[in-house]
Amino acid sequence: MAERASTKTIAENKKARHDYFIVESFETGIELVGTEVKSIRRGGANLKDSWCAVEEGQLWVKQLHISPYEQGNVFNRDPLRERRLLMHKREILRLFGLMKQQGYTLIPLSLYFKGSRVKLQLGLCKGKKLYDKRDDAARRDANREIDRAMKERTR
Repeated sequence: MAERASTKTIAENKKARHDYFIVESFETGIELVGTEVKSIRRGGANLKDSWCAVEEGQLWVKQLHISPYEQGNVFNRDPLRERRLLMHKREILRLFGLMKQQGYTLIPLSLYFKGSRVKLQLGLCKGKKLYDKRDDAARRDANREIDRAMKERTR
């Protein structure tokens, strides 16, 4: 029997869901060093302004902040260094084509442990305009009012 790997979310990019329409999402591995993994286990990761790029056939995440590990001394790396993402070459080329032709962006949505491995959920996103954000806020407020009214009615 194969055991199911449990997932534990470390960090989420809530701003991405506010600023972009998420068309498709992907699970990728991320290349880290030991002190970075230890720092992530302590919750020292921030996805807020991070984004991804395809360079020379490889996928890189940029501006992903992983705090230095306190006991890491000389083994600590730069907190904002570029980190390579692990995907199949065919998937990377497909994403690169979509980014170039249709104007999509790759944004990290969440960082989590799957078993003992660190995974990154990537979103293929299209930017929202200001009126789209207003529509979402109005829809969310309307749904909240409907829920309140239904709750009052059932009492």
